[in-house]
Amino acid sequence: MRAWRRPCAGTTSTPTSGHDVPVRSTLARAANTGGSVVVDRCQVCDSRDLEPIIFVGYLPPVNTMPAIGTPPAEQPAYPAQVLRCRRCELVQLGLIVDPAILFPPSYPYLSGTTRILRENFAELYRESAPLLGLRPEDLVVDIGSNDGTLISNFQNGGHRILGIEPTDVSKIANDRGIPTLQRYFSKDVAREIKKEHGAAKVITAANCFAHIEDVHAIVEGIVEMLAPDGVFISESHYLIGLLDRLQYDTIYHEHLRYYSVGSLKYLLEMHGLEIFHARPIPTHGGSIRVYASRKGTRPVQPSVTQMLDAEPRGDAMRARLARFRSDVMLSKLRLHALIRDIKEKGGRIVGISAPSRASTLVNYVGLDEAIVDYVCEIEGSLKIGKYMPGTLIPVVEENRMFADQPECAIFFSWHIADELAPKLRQKGYRGMLVMPLPVPKVL
Repeated sequence: MRAWRRPCAGTTSTPTSGHDVPVRSTLARAANTGGSVVVDRCQVCDSRDLEPIIFVGYLPPVNTMPAIGTPPAEQPAYPAQVLRCRRCELVQLGLIVDPAILFPPSYPYLSGTTRILRENFAELYRESAPLLGLRPEDLVVDIGSNDGTLISNFQNGGHRILGIEPTDVSKIANDRGIPTLQRYFSKDVAREIKKEHGAAKVITAANCFAHIEDVHAIVEGIVEMLAPDGVFISESHYLIGLLDRLQYDTIYHEHLRYYSVGSLKYLLEMHGLEIFHARPIPTHGGSIRVYASRKGTRPVQPSVTQMLDAEPRGDAMRARLARFRSDVMLSKLRLHALIRDIKEKGGRIVGISAPSRASTLVNYVGLDEAIVDYVCEIEGSLKIGKYMPGTLIPVVEENRMFADQPECAIFFSWHIADELAPKLRQKGYRGMLVMPLPVPKVL
């Protein structure tokens, strides 16, 4: 007979899908420690029944990028092992790093510089406004709002908006007329917002709901701030898409959890929320958009059952993850073989764009400045003039590659290569274009 932990004060065990749900995770917190915490129990269900899936090495924080010319100095690197919970099926990272290390005020990421994200966020508004029956007076709050690209669509639609963003990127949003609080989201922040602005009809969290360590506290804050008929919309990298497209490069310490619809359903139901619509979206090489509301307030659409039925579970998921691990190893060896041929012929190699995921690929494969001469970013990128994390590979403005004409360019943003390749050709690049994943090949 399974034993359940006594609920802590203020927490409860609630039924879901016909079985009891254990109390929220009691995993130690990394925040404000200046270090990290090993995951010895599930981040969602508190189970210790965790099985290792894959280890991609010791990785530096993906957005710690020293300025070019800075002498090499001591930098932290953290183990990146992926685990699977046998109880709730959550796939998760095995180490949590203090968010102050991962998301410093100088965090260089801007969502508005990526076309596919801009288009996705515009489509999110077009889909959600009629689906939810939004009115001008309704408040929309975006958690992890970055430069305001997502929430600006609701602003342009005439709705009240508020962004919450902990980094200095919030200043860019405010300068653009998008009201944004520079705060880490918490239940206390939710109470403050509700008191000042009223309850939120819509709360969005795109590409951050898998990043925050105490996910139960975040969901509690969302429930606190949500209107009785309100809706929480999350967008997260999708585990099944990650496996199908061999996206091991999305394994890094900002990404603490890799959700399936099933594991996300388990989490939300612990807090009285019910998924009523879910669908895949193309961002980040394959993500899911999930709509949730208080249980029973909205009819559950067939899309939810369809996605749940298509996901492997139990032994089927274990086998799928084992195949993923083998394929990752082979992909690394194949990329080595391809670039070895280029370098033996005296060819020069550059990287195309420096997304966070490129740090994992570069460090796991073992690329350095002797192999990759430089990495190109579009004009205006905050990463230009810095080194790739864990290396001395410089990031430069992309016009340099058109002047240099290196023999080979590797798409580090390979998930949007279809968008980037024609632009590079139109701008005059004549060399070899290489896709590193899922199977390394020359385009």
